[in-house]
Amino acid sequence: MTQRLLYVRLPCNPIFPIGVVYLADHVHKLFPNLEQKIFDLGAVPPLDYKKALDDCIAAFKPTLLVFSWRDIQIYAPVGGRGGNPLQNSFEIFYAKNPFIKLRGAFGGLKVMAAYYGELWRNLGLIKRGLQKAQQYNPEAQMVVGGGAVSVFYEQLKTALPKGAIVSIGEGETLLERLLRGQDFSDQRCYVVGQAELRPGMIHEEPTPIEKTACNYQYIAEIWPEFDYYLQENDFYIGVQTKRGCPHNCCYCVYTVVEGKQVRVNSAAEVVAEMRQLYNRGIRNFWFTDAQFIPAKKYMDDVVELLQTIRDSGMDDIHWASYIRADNLTPEICDLMVETGMNYFEIGITSGSQELVRKMRMGYNLRRVLQNCRDLKAAGFNDVVSVNYSFNVIDETFDTIRQTIAYHRELEKIFGVDKVEPAIFFIGLQPHTHLEQYAFDQEVLKPDYNPMSLMPWTAKKLLWNPEPLGSFFGEVCLQAWRQNPNDFGREVMAILEARLGRSPLEEALTAKIVSQKPTLITA
Repeated sequence: MTQRLLYVRLPCNPIFPIGVVYLADHVHKLFPNLEQKIFDLGAVPPLDYKKALDDCIAAFKPTLLVFSWRDIQIYAPVGGRGGNPLQNSFEIFYAKNPFIKLRGAFGGLKVMAAYYGELWRNLGLIKRGLQKAQQYNPEAQMVVGGGAVSVFYEQLKTALPKGAIVSIGEGETLLERLLRGQDFSDQRCYVVGQAELRPGMIHEEPTPIEKTACNYQYIAEIWPEFDYYLQENDFYIGVQTKRGCPHNCCYCVYTVVEGKQVRVNSAAEVVAEMRQLYNRGIRNFWFTDAQFIPAKKYMDDVVELLQTIRDSGMDDIHWASYIRADNLTPEICDLMVETGMNYFEIGITSGSQELVRKMRMGYNLRRVLQNCRDLKAAGFNDVVSVNYSFNVIDETFDTIRQTIAYHRELEKIFGVDKVEPAIFFIGLQPHTHLEQYAFDQEVLKPDYNPMSLMPWTAKKLLWNPEPLGSFFGEVCLQAWRQNPNDFGREVMAILEARLGRSPLEEALTAKIVSQKPTLITA
């Protein structure tokens, strides 16, 4: 049977679908004569999902369907899915005014309806797609993967059709084996209804592959919606420079989805890929790595990449990324500014070195400040987003004061208007150290459902435990009342007004204690 491979990207926010694009490019390089098509439901009006999927399958008649599912969990301090989930939750759990609590309940019902509606809709589209494909090719198979599936693969085993191949993490080798008719049972995957899942499958290392520049001429031929992402000049297009993350941050699932082995892509190949997009009018790039500079070991690779970008002649581009700011050097700072970096995110989570250590993040906050000073000296005058996740592990009023002091120092370096505090409350996810911590503290039972949005589960998964949970709930509600359009800065202002701030040196010094650490090794 001649294989015909259809990639279906399930609906999500308008984010460039780099995972699907890279999969299709990899398969094309191995099987240049195999027919492929990318169908992006993110570019289709919601009322047309079913008909558009039916029409696409009827026209293409695939033998293999690959569904990409990006989003499931919804905890975030931003709008979406019919409202602001964080605000709704806090109004329900912490508001004292019964009318505000009622408003939160109605908002929460809207969010819950949208969440379960999307969950059932996507499962319905997956089942519908397979049934439709099998009308034309009774032996048609299906692979389901993507970020959401990689995190919740254990919960989805009873919801997906029997025979569906569930891919965890990277899927290139799985697809190659499947198309060659070879055994793929050693890959991070399972077939629904055929075998028991291997325990801890997500913690297995992915098969490393050598990544070369994506062939966007070919991608444009098989993806009719490609131009949808090229229409707006301010849209950032994803380019991957490496995979994997070596860190053990307690709440992060990147390190298990992508693996701890960092695999660096050739600088020449990365720039060749950027050049193709540049020639199509793209000037804004987002480096989609888990961390742009994951460790000091890879600083030379970053220097080589930035030098290659500088020497490419693409001198009117901008780029952005998540960056381990403790790994910057004056040379890297100069190259970042010279090559057009105009935005970056620092995920330090806390401005207290004590808490950063407890959360296993590996950050040296003193080093981060010095490197930020070097970046400012190099001429960086654009926006810095700093992620703070309060109340994660052993937060106290003292550590809050330390975070405030640290944030104010960042404002001194870059300017108050250039530093955006992004206030998050961690959405607890499976396979993380924080999940194990929740088990150890008997906050959660091992048989809990991480996909549940029921209030009694959601309050635990939206990590804001007592004794400070009610305090943060009150602060956040006040911030939404006073300045909802600048929520992060308002939260920091309220916290400082209530608690003051510590001396900066106190924030930068982690106390050494002889007692056993709170967080238990998973």
